[in-house]
Amino acid sequence: MILPDFESIMFFLAAASVLILIPGPSVLYIMARSMEQGYKAGIVSVLGIGVGSLIHVSAAAIGISSILLASSTAFSIIKYLGAIYLIYLGVKKLLEKTPTTQPAKAQKRKQLNKIFYEAIVVNTFNPKTAIFFFSFLPQFINVEKGGNAGQILFLGILFTVFAVLSDTLYVLLSMKISKWFANSKKYLRRQKNVTGSIYIALGLLTLTMNQPSNTK
Repeated sequence: MILPDFESIMFFLAAASVLILIPGPSVLYIMARSMEQGYKAGIVSVLGIGVGSLIHVSAAAIGISSILLASSTAFSIIKYLGAIYLIYLGVKKLLEKTPTTQPAKAQKRKQLNKIFYEAIVVNTFNPKTAIFFFSFLPQFINVEKGGNAGQILFLGILFTVFAVLSDTLYVLLSMKISKWFANSKKYLRRQKNVTGSIYIALGLLTLTMNQPSNTK
């Protein structure tokens, strides 16, 4: 595999670090999952989001992302599927019975593998992630060296590893917040409403995304 030159990698790491530290929709999803179902569910969600990112990285490397972003139909399908799924998760959460146990115990109600696959779906059908990798990664490759796909893949994997580490910190932060309110019955009653509202808000945010004009 042909790798980018050292200077490009260092510049990429500096730019990626800034972007990773800025909370985005995936961070909100991970924090909501962590506060609702505990540490293990949060970590599993982080890994699922990471796998979804690697899917987008692979798509960017082999050119599928360019096809997706060039086709208004394909872009709309991905956008609506992602939005509908998030809204479905939100409505489903709002309709659940009010929990009477602490958030950390709630993870027993849902298998971790299901949470993992759910996170993969959420990130895979997020057009914002596809746009990001398609537009961000190519800026740091050395075209003269050739092997553009390999360079994009390497940078994408590097970015995903750093993002997973950063998202894990948000899981820990979520658990701190959850512990502060662990003994609050009002918090337990409202938790599902907050979580459901976050999912629905993320779904509506996905619906507002437009196809980049330079890909039409």
